[in-house]
Amino acid sequence: MQVEIKNLQGEVVGSTELSDAVFAAPVRRDVLHRVVTWQLAKRRAGTHKVKSRGEVSGSTAKIYRQKGTGRARHGSKRANIFRGGGRAFGPTPRDHGFDLNKKVRRMGLRAALSAKAAAGELIILDEATLAEPRTKLMGEILAKLGLGSALFVVAGEPERNFALASRNLPTIDLLSQEGANVYDILRRDILVLTQDAAKLLEERLQ
Repeated sequence: MQVEIKNLQGEVVGSTELSDAVFAAPVRRDVLHRVVTWQLAKRRAGTHKVKSRGEVSGSTAKIYRQKGTGRARHGSKRANIFRGGGRAFGPTPRDHGFDLNKKVRRMGLRAALSAKAAAGELIILDEATLAEPRTKLMGEILAKLGLGSALFVVAGEPERNFALASRNLPTIDLLSQEGANVYDILRRDILVLTQDAAKLLEERLQ
């Protein structure tokens, strides 16, 4: 597929050919769901914890005699049915992550890129560099490109001035090509790739 290349002033400076295998693949919603679920599960801290009846404070003495009171039989005030007692079947620290086949992960990334391209939400830049690390300058560039919520993906380490200028903007994300992932691509309205990053993604996903 043929796409235009723009500069940071919003001007068209050329065109490039993108691989249909990567940027025009079938958009599998089921695969996108699986990959996003896998990503978010891996991010969970899993540090949630409550105390069981063996961990709450309280006497171990039998709270009242076994028979003759007309009440149910109980042996501990720390039972989960009492106020201040332990929690039955509560959460404990654990890893929420699970395995996902590498082929499915690659398919998900191709589907996310293709979804953006098909929706007209993909922009190719010639380069992502700034003369000064100023957020105001970055805001002017975003206005010229017509961007509000966007993910910038660059080849290699992001240029320092560009990274500093964009990090204070809450709706702008910046990633290197190696860190491009389905969740971050889908959560922003527009995907902006540098020309070099697009070529590296093609090599990685073909």
